[in-house]
Parts: sequence; structure tokens; C-alpha cells
Amino acid sequence: MISIKNISHLLFTIFAIVAILFYGQNILIPFVFALLFWFIVKQIRVFMERITFIKTKIPIWLKNLAATIILLFSLNTLLKIVLHNVTLLSHSYQKYQSNTSTIIQKISAELNPEIIERINDFLTHFNIAQTVLNIFNYSTNILGNLFLVIIYALFIFLEEPTFKTKISLLLPNKIKQKNLQYVFEEIEKSISKYLGLKTFVSVLTGLFSWLALLFLGVDFPIFWAFLIFLLNYIPTIGSLIATVFPSIFSCLQYGELLPGLWVLLLVGSIQFIVGNLLEPKLMGNSINLSPLIIILSLSFWGSIWGITGMLLSVPIMAIIVIILSKFPKTKPIAILLSANGIPEK
Repeated sequence: MISIKNISHLLFTIFAIVAILFYGQNILIPFVFALLFWFIVKQIRVFMERITFIKTKIPIWLKNLAATIILLFSLNTLLKIVLHNVTLLSHSYQKYQSNTSTIIQKISAELNPEIIERINDFLTHFNIAQTVLNIFNYSTNILGNLFLVIIYALFIFLEEPTFKTKISLLLPNKIKQKNLQYVFEEIEKSISKYLGLKTFVSVLTGLFSWLALLFLGVDFPIFWAFLIFLLNYIPTIGSLIATVFPSIFSCLQYGELLPGLWVLLLVGSIQFIVGNLLEPKLMGNSINLSPLIIILSLSFWGSIWGITGMLLSVPIMAIIVIILSKFPKTKPIAILLSANGIPEK
């Protein structure tokens, strides 16, 4: 029987965890990114070790260094391209904003004056270039703590070789050791599959969107494609937001509503086909989370850690479900959080 004391302890624990997550985000977010950095480097290293010579002859520190250089070089190249497009967009936005009055006049012929007044007020105060720039800066503000991320990642790499030894000393029982090792392997397998497939789907969506925007003559297609790629990691609402921005911009660029509708149609169709037809087939049961829980976790982590929390909400919840499923007292919670009521294989 659940007592009032147990409920109070549970509520206090939840409140304490939320407070730590919120007030400690300046420390926790860089650490989470460091874990993500280490995880991606490890996956690159595993891919490199498919070559027998590299697996047997090259020391692990050198493989980690090579994988880190590959990852940093790729990120640096991508950021340079995107930042160049962002700079061009912010400098040339005034000529697009001048088309606002033209669009309003064309809309006014179809809608009543009250709606027109609201649209006019919205467009007057809405700066799409600044809004997009804010999103980009917010989603990449972790670069401001890059030194802290690198320090965290370095110590994670140093801890990796001794991790199994520490587990064996911490848990002398061989069965418990195997169970804990299995939990880590399951987390790694689930997250690596999710991130790999999500990245592939996001790249595919961004590539097709870039071709569609290029075909329609929308300026800065590389930037919009990158924004679509990035926001595609945010479940459900990310793809919707990513479609709206280039649609609004194309209206301002041409001073017409029709180009925006074409962008909405083509890019929206790409999002629908990839997100609703291709992605479920590829993902399968890699992330066993209830759709309701995904939406709730998106809201929860978004309110605590902003866009960073939205991007990380699904992997974090997947890890929580895997851990909860391994303990008899918390397994019922994992069952409720899972998509099919079976939180573990």
C-alpha cells in the first residue's frame, strides 16, 4: 500500500531533480554534449576498426584522436558554410522586408480588415532573419562552452579504458556485472541506432529540400536545408517549423504568396513522405517510446533546457526507459512509458 510518506518522498525527489536540471544546466548541458561527442567519436572509431589493421595495430588513443579530428573538421566545415549564409541573409534582409506591404495589399483583397490589421502588425514586428539567427545561435550556443565540453570529453576518454575494471571492483557478483554491462550495451545500441537513422533521415530530408528550394529559386537554399536538417531532430514540431520558415521567406523574397505556397507544398510533401512513410520503416522499434510520452518529454525538456532539451529529449527518455525496465520496482513505469508495453527485449 502506498503511504502518504512515500508519495511525499517521491514528489520531493522529482522536485529536487527538476531543480537540479534547471539551475545546473550550465554544467549539465556541456557534460551531456561531451557524452554525445564521446559517443559519436566512439562510433567513428568502431567504424574504423572494421579494417583489421586499424583494429589490431593502431592504439586506442590514436584511433580516438583520428576520429576526433574527423568529427571536428566536419563540424567546422559545415559551420563555416552555414555562418556564411546566415551573414548574407542578415545583410540582405532589408530588400526582402520591403515586399511586406505588397503581400499585405494582395491579402487584403481576400480577407476582412481586422485580419489584415493583425497580419500587418505581425509582419511589421516579425524579422525572419533575426528570428532564424536567434534559433541558430541558441541551438549552437554550446560552442561558447566548447572548452568545457572538450575538458569533459577528455576525462571521459581517460575513464573509458578503466570503466570495466571499476565495474568489476564495484560489483564483485558476476551476474550483476553482466546485467550492468548489458544495460550499457542496450543503451549504446538503442541510441546509436536512433542517432544513425535520424541523422540519415535528416540528411535525406535536407538534401531533397535543398533541391526543391533550388528548383523554386529560393535564396540561400543551403542555409534553409541545414535548418531543416537541424530542426528535424526535434520530434513532431521540428519538421513543421522547418517548413514554415522558408515558406515565409519565399513570400518576402518574391512579394507574392504563390511561391510560399509552392515551398509549403514541396517541402511539406518531402517532410511527410520521409517523416511518415520512410522514417517509421527505418526506425522500427529502435526507440521504444509512446508517442504521448515523446510529446510530453519534448515539452518538459524544452521548458528546462530550451531548444537543446528538445533536441535531446528522445535519447534521454529512451535511456530512462531502459534503466527503469531493469529494476522490479520501476519496471511498471517503464511499461507505461514504452510504445508497446514491452520496455525490454
